[in-house]
Amino acid sequence: MVSLNPPACNFGERAHDFDLLGVDGKRYSLANSAGKNGLLVMFICNHCPYVKAIKTRLVDDCRELLQYGINTIAIQSNDTENYPEDSYERMMEESKLFNFSFPYVLDDTQEVAKAYGAVCTPDFFGYNANLELQYRGRFDAAGRRASDQSNVRDLFNAMKQIAETGEGPREQIPSIGCSIKWFAEESI
Repeated sequence: MVSLNPPACNFGERAHDFDLLGVDGKRYSLANSAGKNGLLVMFICNHCPYVKAIKTRLVDDCRELLQYGINTIAIQSNDTENYPEDSYERMMEESKLFNFSFPYVLDDTQEVAKAYGAVCTPDFFGYNANLELQYRGRFDAAGRRASDQSNVRDLFNAMKQIAETGEGPREQIPSIGCSIKWFAEESI
């Protein structure tokens, strides 16, 4: 398992469009995913221990963000042939098991992950109502450890601030996670 940190937030960068199949059988694009005050685009998967450690808290926070006009979309971009736990069928199971309040979609070509510059799972991109990037940081201070009362909810607090002001915090701590599992290069 390789742990990576994504690059710093490129404030104001526009969100990239997509057209991806969700585990509910519907297609999702940037236009039909954004909330009135913004959109959280997150790259996650089923098998990553970093994602597993935060999944319950993540689902709860995303559900609470809906009250602030922030929608969420979760994108799975890993190579499903070499990582079958991340398959579409397993994504459907995971979405039901954790009662996702957001679309969970498959980036089966990995083009969306590349367009966003995603490097790990989880990798979070927080956009304002104009779909301008305002947050690219960690989920919270606990990370893979158990959360307690003193835990700082970095992602939630940043997205709430974005909903209220249109701008994210200037100080951001990068996320950490497993590398995205890119398709193997074909031999010539």
